[in-house]
Amino acid sequence: MKKVNLKFLIISLLFASCSTKKQAPPGPVPINLFTVKSQQVLYYDEYPANTVALSQVDLRPEVQGYITDIAFKEGSHVTKGQKLYEIDQRLYKDALDQAKANLKVAQGNQEQAQQDADRYKYLDTYDAVAKQVLDHAVIALKNAKNMTAAAEEAVKTAETNLTYSVINAPFSGTIGISQVRLGNMVTVGTTILNTISTDDPMGVDFLISEKQLVHFEMLKKGTQDMIDSLFTIRLPNDSIYNHQGKLTVIDRAVDPQTGTIRLRCEFPNPNLILRPGMSCVTRVHNLETTPQLMAPSRAIVELMGEYFVFVTKDTLVREKEDSTKTHPATIAIQRKVVLGQVIAPNTIIKSGIKEGDKIVVDGVQSLHTGSEVKINAKPASTMQGENGQKGRADSVQNKEAKSEEHKKTND
Repeated sequence: MKKVNLKFLIISLLFASCSTKKQAPPGPVPINLFTVKSQQVLYYDEYPANTVALSQVDLRPEVQGYITDIAFKEGSHVTKGQKLYEIDQRLYKDALDQAKANLKVAQGNQEQAQQDADRYKYLDTYDAVAKQVLDHAVIALKNAKNMTAAAEEAVKTAETNLTYSVINAPFSGTIGISQVRLGNMVTVGTTILNTISTDDPMGVDFLISEKQLVHFEMLKKGTQDMIDSLFTIRLPNDSIYNHQGKLTVIDRAVDPQTGTIRLRCEFPNPNLILRPGMSCVTRVHNLETTPQLMAPSRAIVELMGEYFVFVTKDTLVREKEDSTKTHPATIAIQRKVVLGQVIAPNTIIKSGIKEGDKIVVDGVQSLHTGSEVKINAKPASTMQGENGQKGRADSVQNKEAKSEEHKKTND
């Protein structure tokens, strides 16, 4: 048994060595090329954004009590001064009536003190009353006036508490779902009744790099040539919002940790499509007027956070069998590039290549600097439009070849 296994192992090794010797050296990698050209492009710089209400407030009670009325439809638009909630008013009405009664008592005491003071002053002109009695009458009048003033303030406080028992909308906007129901007890400073926010116009906040700040300052001041669709947004369903916005606010300071600063645009919202907290994308129309270098995105290779493309170069390559001999060939050379905006299916190249360079768009996964390549007959720029015709032509040629071969076999 051991002899059989040893024999099998030797045969396997011999077969593997023979197979290795028969493998042909890899030939040139087939590729497609794209000739880089500068062209005028229209595109948008895009920034992740969120919609925000320009004004938003939590409604909290100023007095304690039970909710006796909810006078609005949840999620609806309300107007400034509209009644929203009512808290049990009985205690506050009673307190107001009591304060008014106390005010009348204080006013009566003041009137009496005024009469006494006037009488003693008259008698004092004839030396018919002691000075002490007159002094006490004057002090009593002052105290009566102070009591009246205190009673008047108590009435104002009671009236304010009664007013606070009805919560009205502080401004026009959209109100949310109520956090309390009829009969719930609410307390001062802790209970949140609801939240109301402005809805038209709506703010859209997004972050930009501090390097772009000067550009946006010029846009805000209007010192650059403006276009109608300078600021637009893409909604969460990928549709474009049908109203244009304007840049209204640039935040106070740059975040030193991220190097970004917050900007705010305002967009009309007549149909209340925009709601606070929505995720969207702010699209800023690029005002670049100079032609840009464009390259297919599939030609770009990412490596360790950097981007590269392969350009071709005609040169002489040494023969593998005989290093003293050379032959003309085309090789691929890797170049580092700086990318601009992606405009599917292409990308703007800021630097690294120049107009007229021929870059590899297909087969880049099999390349490295110095790889010998074989250029396909059709250039990449026309492949998409000619693939169908090329495929049909190859099919016809294959059928004709098979037909000729079949005839020769029959003969």
